[in-house]
Amino acid sequence: MVLSVQNVKKSFPGAEGPVPVLRGVSLLLERGETLALTGESGSGKSTLLHLIGGLDRVDEGSIAVDGREVTTMSDTERADLRRSDVGVIFQQFNLIPSLTVEANIAFQARLAGSFDADHAKRLSEALGLADHLTKYPEALSGGQQQRVAIARTLTARPKLVLADEPTGNLDEATASEVLGQMLGLVRETGAALLMVTHSQTVARRMERHVHLSQGHVV
Repeated sequence: MVLSVQNVKKSFPGAEGPVPVLRGVSLLLERGETLALTGESGSGKSTLLHLIGGLDRVDEGSIAVDGREVTTMSDTERADLRRSDVGVIFQQFNLIPSLTVEANIAFQARLAGSFDADHAKRLSEALGLADHLTKYPEALSGGQQQRVAIARTLTARPKLVLADEPTGNLDEATASEVLGQMLGLVRETGAALLMVTHSQTVARRMERHVHLSQGHVV
């Protein structure tokens, strides 16, 4: 089991007291599985993704990644988890503008001490980036920048990939192409994928689909 989420609850401060966002969410994800997470705005999709990735802390419940309990980790341990076992892809590409495409792709894997030049080269070629490695992010289109972000995440060989609307800023044709490449590469590397999306079209391309409503999985 790559991901185990058990009865997770999370609230945020409000004018009249805590506002519950997640009210006891549970889900499981096996190695190699792809799962779409949908829900209305404010349903807690991104909050759950941030909790799984150790970017925030739960109020109650348990989250384990590859058998390691995230909720009891220190900040340093959670940062190490994101470098090694959990890759996060956001809607915003978050590339480092002062680094070339090649250096951006290698960045996370080098931090984790797991950089493999041959693996990075294969990913770059599969994502159509081989001719852009010496360029800087500002010289790329949005679709190309998102491909770099995907390559950067997968180069580190994460066990779990968390994606928050990764194609939300792209036009429909580019989004479909990038998503197809991403799904193919995730399956090839054996990682599990949990993707937040508003798109039913995207959700249908995942193997499984769960929906968040009023803080519960339905």
